[in-house]
Amino acid sequence: MSAAAAAPPATSLLRPAAASLTTASNSSNRVHLKNLEHLFRNRGAAVAVESATPAQQQQPVLKAPLLRLPSFLARGRGEVAMKEEAHGVSPRRLERVLLPAAPDGPSPRGNIAATWRRLHGEHDWRGLLDPLHPDLRREIVRYGEFVGAAYGAFLSRPDAAPGDRARAAPPLQDGGAYRVTAPLFATSSVGLPAWLASAAPCAAQRTSLVGYVAVCDSPAEVRRMGRRDIVIALRGTCTVLEWAENVRAGLVPATDAASAADSPDAPTPKVECGFWNLYKTAAAGGSPSLSEMVVSEVRRLLTKYEGEEVSITVTGHSLGAALAVLIADELAGLGAPAPVAVFSFGGPRVGDRAFASRVEARGARVLRVVNAHDVVPRFPPPSRYADVGRELRLDSRASPYLRPDADAACCHDLEAYIHLVDGFLGSHCPFRDNAKRSILRLLENQGGNVKQLYISKAMDMRVRLDAAVADMPAEVLECVH
Repeated sequence: MSAAAAAPPATSLLRPAAASLTTASNSSNRVHLKNLEHLFRNRGAAVAVESATPAQQQQPVLKAPLLRLPSFLARGRGEVAMKEEAHGVSPRRLERVLLPAAPDGPSPRGNIAATWRRLHGEHDWRGLLDPLHPDLRREIVRYGEFVGAAYGAFLSRPDAAPGDRARAAPPLQDGGAYRVTAPLFATSSVGLPAWLASAAPCAAQRTSLVGYVAVCDSPAEVRRMGRRDIVIALRGTCTVLEWAENVRAGLVPATDAASAADSPDAPTPKVECGFWNLYKTAAAGGSPSLSEMVVSEVRRLLTKYEGEEVSITVTGHSLGAALAVLIADELAGLGAPAPVAVFSFGGPRVGDRAFASRVEARGARVLRVVNAHDVVPRFPPPSRYADVGRELRLDSRASPYLRPDADAACCHDLEAYIHLVDGFLGSHCPFRDNAKRSILRLLENQGGNVKQLYISKAMDMRVRLDAAVADMPAEVLECVH
């Protein structure tokens, strides 16, 4: 249902004031050399493949997982690397380098000012999903990368607290187009027993960095997109207590400040207990809940940019996808003077049919990106729960890079999701042969699920890049410092 058909909101959100080394003449050569130089001079724990045995060269470089399921398994980075990325420098790890695209190029990133509302779900993405519109593909990939930054922020500062606003903000690899305005924290309603909490204090942390709010701060990007975009990005489950909330699958009433405008004869919308607790529980010491943080920051930004064309985009993976739907429902219900859309990856069902109907009636648009072989979107079971919005259905077996028997971790992995979106043309089409996403990124997190042929190619590229940097004249390396 369109926003125009929704019941008038009880409260207005705005009322309270608040490229290549071979062409030396290429204009990007200097930047490219600088990025490569930083990459290889500061390789951290990357394996020196040229000095390894042939058997070692065939093995991916993997890190130990924090919790073995989504793509946050190997995204921790040191503060030095974070600072480099904040200044637009290539990441220190080779796995972050993108493989070259085919001659006809990657997904377009052209001007979408005239079509952004359709790409943002104005007509429920009708005619854009199968086949997948190239501009929409690029938008989905871009929002997936925002979620990846939320994972990176948590893993770089897992002990961050609500008072650490500046240190908790992640660097965004978007060329400086977006600026983080506020980190977001979620608090579990449950705690560990005292004896267990004292034995494992890190596991007992009830409040954790779960995401951030960012706003497009580049005039050129605002012109390209046709509006100023506010993004709310949320990671998936990372802590013990978040897992504990995930399994609390009972339904609870989802009442909020806008519920008074709902029809008194309509059934009360209900949502999964654990998701609702993480969304609505306030932290100790008077810190606000995730809900209060989001509403307050979005209200502030809408006031700051009042009179401009603005969009609100909520994006998340796994648990973050569920929280994204709750956020969109609340913002739309509070009368946000901007279209609200959700781009979710591998998200579970959030609430019952009454809740799904309310989200749609309030005008929030939800696009669920789902891998057919991912078990998470199948839960909780549909006997009491309902899906919300439109679905973009992908199939990890369609990727030429992934093994057909890829395990559950790979099928739910965020990087695998972004890879599948970037290669998707349509349900009856082959995988896009000029997909830009790097198999080295998949190799970092899901090496055992990548076909051996592509592991070999990825490692070969690593050797060739090593050789290219080793052959650079000293004066070239010196001039790019």
